Amino acid sequence: MLTIKPTSRFLKDLKLAKKRGQDIDDLEDIIDLLQFQKILPVRNRDHALSGNWKHHRECHIAPDWLLIYRTDDEFLYLERTGSHADLFE
Repeated sequence: MLTIKPTSRFLKDLKLAKKRGQDIDDLEDIIDLLQFQKILPVRNRDHALSGNWKHHRECHIAPDWLLIYRTDDEFLYLERTGSHADLFE
């Protein structure tokens, strides 16, 4: 089991997601799978990122709601969450 380490930016993003009415339970379900190093369902489209986000992964919580994270042997680092526009524009 990995220890969860949210960044301060992730916590701000999470607050915004709650304000937008996103279903936080969906995000928590994905985080639980990642924490226990389980493979995400295909519908979540988990994949590696490149460029500025090299060594990070992205998965879809909903069609336009993403989670950017990275892992090592001990930790699950929650980096960002939000829409494509929030994260990549």
